[in-house]
Amino acid sequence: MSTLTYRKAPPGFTKEQWEQFDREGILVIENALTQDEIDYYLDAIDQLTAADPKYKVDKFYGPDNVATKHPVFTELIDHPRHVGYAYDIYGELLKLHLSQVFIRPRDSSHNAWHPDGARALPYGVFSPRLPMQIKIGYWLTDLPHPKMGNFVCMPGSHRRQYFDGYTKHTSIPGEKILCCQKGTMVIMHCGTWHRVEPNESDVVRKNIFLAYCPSWICEADRHQCEPEWLKTLNREQRIIMRSYSHGYARTKPPKDDFPLFLDRETGLDSDPEIYADGVPLHIRKRRVAHEQWI
Repeated sequence: MSTLTYRKAPPGFTKEQWEQFDREGILVIENALTQDEIDYYLDAIDQLTAADPKYKVDKFYGPDNVATKHPVFTELIDHPRHVGYAYDIYGELLKLHLSQVFIRPRDSSHNAWHPDGARALPYGVFSPRLPMQIKIGYWLTDLPHPKMGNFVCMPGSHRRQYFDGYTKHTSIPGEKILCCQKGTMVIMHCGTWHRVEPNESDVVRKNIFLAYCPSWICEADRHQCEPEWLKTLNREQRIIMRSYSHGYARTKPPKDDFPLFLDRETGLDSDPEIYADGVPLHIRKRRVAHEQWI
């Protein structure tokens, strides 16, 4: 009998939130962070920039793999504020795809329309409905007006593999310019076409982004993690990083990595009354939240 204490899956999508996310490809949740939490993350970003000789106060700054570079960002790997949303899609094979900090001062870089993930052969070819990657974004500065380095997306465009504005930085009818207050959390389908406006203000836009995917998609910002750093993680964080020495383990993780979470409602480690006794837990198929709703 295992002596490990497994955690229940943290809260994720409500049915109404999932319907909006499925329809629009983006979910905006205001007041997800308190002011103390905002200050906590801003302080960690200041520490990150102070330790990086490549950081320049007047230039765009966007380091990857920040989960391994500061303990505050490490905490976000499995943070109950957002990880349940990713778990609702990827279930027991949840993986952190990448972790980033973005700082956008006045006149810093902006980008053109694009989806995240593969471009020449988009994820939508293989998964027309479900995202092969979702991105969680935390807004740490107020952006009440356009032209402040705002995030811009085309709601519903995750259903389209072609887009007229691709590679262009032009306004498109129907686009949504995200003018939001600090403390906002955004959940985005990787196939949603989006761009970033230039920052013509004196406000320095600061964000934290974490993307999640199924464990069998390759990592975006690392190959493997340092073994000594992995020893500092809790069980769920270590699993979600998926730093396996054997490549095929990303498709078939070791049995000790199951369950990642217990069912948030029942507390069970597998779906009841499906498998006969004796079927190993690590090969049992478990329904994820959107399957249950469908």
